[in-house]
Amino acid sequence: MAESRAVPAVELRNVSKSFGNLKVFDHVSLTVERNEAVVIIGPSGSGKTTLIRCINHLEEIQDGEILVNGTRVSHKVVGGKRAPLSENEKTANRRSVGMVFQRFNLFPHLTALQNIVEAPMHVLKQTRQEATEHALALLQRVGLADKKDQYPAQLSGGQQQRVAIARVLAMKPEIVLFDEPTSALDPEMVGEVLAVMKELAGNGITMIVVTHEMGFAREVADRVIVMDKGVIIEEGSPDQIFSQSKNARTVSFLKRVA
Repeated sequence: MAESRAVPAVELRNVSKSFGNLKVFDHVSLTVERNEAVVIIGPSGSGKTTLIRCINHLEEIQDGEILVNGTRVSHKVVGGKRAPLSENEKTANRRSVGMVFQRFNLFPHLTALQNIVEAPMHVLKQTRQEATEHALALLQRVGLADKKDQYPAQLSGGQQQRVAIARVLAMKPEIVLFDEPTSALDPEMVGEVLAVMKELAGNGITMIVVTHEMGFAREVADRVIVMDKGVIIEEGSPDQIFSQSKNARTVSFLKRVA
């Protein structure tokens, strides 16, 4: 058991990603421990979102490897050569990793409750009663128990994002990726989503969060990663990054977003 706990939740080993001739990042390495909340910050276009999309198979990498819970999930080796995973293999790998997007991606024709129960029934093979009981508990957890029968169009942006988080949690992931989850929200709705994320971090869910919310990064992160121009330029505790950084590019970026 001690050996299992020592295996990191996520490892990126010399990962490179390009879109055509555009190099997004080059030989990036990163380790995220179990139950750790890691926040990735940096200027727009620095590769942050692409990095977490690669972890969840939404983008293919060209070089290096990605491991989740000690298992390589970026590709397979066939006949001594690198080969892409099949869609079934990608789907199987995604079961331990949930992702919350900028846009909420809720099914507009389903209620909040229905949006949450569908995947556990079809993927996890839960009964409707099991899925519904868990979904109701999750809606309570994100403060939306009274909105269970409302459709997405009847919910605010912040409420829709909280339903999206509940939907991810319904799949019982070990790791949750957040891709700028508040960037599409009006300012007054940001706090309600960040409060849910703060509660998740406090309960030990492994989280990798790409965000422009520096206050959240400072308050919630166990570790902050700073990316710029496709490379990790600095990492450390929130206090090290926000109060003690000696990296000129980090200091410049933080001044611009202050």
